[in-house]
Amino acid sequence: MTDLETRVAPSRAPLPRRAAPALLGYAAVRALGLVVLAVWSAARGKSAYTVLTARWDSLWYTRVAELGYGYEVRLPDGDVHSDLAFFPLLPWLERLLHAVLPLSYADAGFVVSLLSSLVAACGIFAVADRVYGPRVGVCAVLLWAVLPVGIVQSMAYSESLFTALAAWSLYALLTDRWLTAGALAALAGLTRPVGAAVVAAVWVAGVTSFVQDRRAMRTPGAEADPHAPAHAPGVSDGTQAPALTPGAPSPSAPSAPPAPAWRRGLGMLIAPLGAAGYVLWVGHRTGKGPLGYLDVQAGWRNGFDGGYAFARFVADKFTSFPSALAGVGLIVGVALLLWLYVTGVRRRQPVELLVYTGVVLALALCASSYFGSKPRLLLPAFPVLLPLACALARLRTPRSVLVTAVLAVASAIYGAFWLNGSGPP
Repeated sequence: MTDLETRVAPSRAPLPRRAAPALLGYAAVRALGLVVLAVWSAARGKSAYTVLTARWDSLWYTRVAELGYGYEVRLPDGDVHSDLAFFPLLPWLERLLHAVLPLSYADAGFVVSLLSSLVAACGIFAVADRVYGPRVGVCAVLLWAVLPVGIVQSMAYSESLFTALAAWSLYALLTDRWLTAGALAALAGLTRPVGAAVVAAVWVAGVTSFVQDRRAMRTPGAEADPHAPAHAPGVSDGTQAPALTPGAPSPSAPSAPPAPAWRRGLGMLIAPLGAAGYVLWVGHRTGKGPLGYLDVQAGWRNGFDGGYAFARFVADKFTSFPSALAGVGLIVGVALLLWLYVTGVRRRQPVELLVYTGVVLALALCASSYFGSKPRLLLPAFPVLLPLACALARLRTPRSVLVTAVLAVASAIYGAFWLNGSGPP
């Protein structure tokens, strides 16, 4: 066996074992965040558990779980806040846990969030490990954990549940498991409106695979493109060829026949059923047809305006000096996100990840929703962290641990300050 063959041999360690360091690190970061939140809240005479489970959107989810849909609030300005804006998968899971365990609906939402965040962390590791190797996988998980708004991952919100479904759907695409990818995309579509990003990833990957099939049929004996994305389509054993250097794309495993066309097609057909089914049901319930869900969102002043409202919000920050600093911070933050996304494009991340991330960023940044929630809406866009994870992985272990620890402390403090504020996250 040559040296090259030795280096690209797939790792035999099962995925759960490879992911263990990432999950342990993730659990430690989240535990630190919860401890700091508990201390901070107690100092302000508040209950950290109430902040996590019984405020803002958490109340809407638990109300749906307990009473079903049909509740709305009419505000003095004419806006109508309807619970139909909240997708049903999280309330369904809260109702299920409440039925089988001695838990309140709020307790059930907290349990779902905690478990989902661990599943999401494992899924993020699986995706990053598949593309760049296990060291980058660990760094990607830790960076997701130490995001400034990472405390939301422990709230009875739907971000952790959605990220778990999205990450594993993307991993299923990377490993040619089309039926699994489609089913998870359908569930993601029942979780949040941004489920459209997962559906888009499945469809673009599917169309791309069919185009490649046609090209292969027209060019008999054509060899695989050596510059293709790092993952190996058709490999479904869950193993990963280790990267030669941290942050470099992992060598492709020995090629295998792609999934049958019928599996790919069926996965594509299943993917949009969740989101489409709920949107159509809302339209039927409101009597306003297929566009009824858009009217529900309009009652919350949510809509897609290409980023105009967000741009005006940022511009308004420059009307006075103190707020101008916040405006500069917002511009720098958006620029960083776009730079990281472009970096992923230049490094030829798999098309599934690029499509998914692009749609999540577009829906978060170009929607006229409550601007204080935009950082939280960006949480599922974990592939945008991969360039940073590659850079962190290239550091020596003591230095990378120090950087992660500092970020974890900063995230814990900011999360406690943020959730004890007056506005919803």
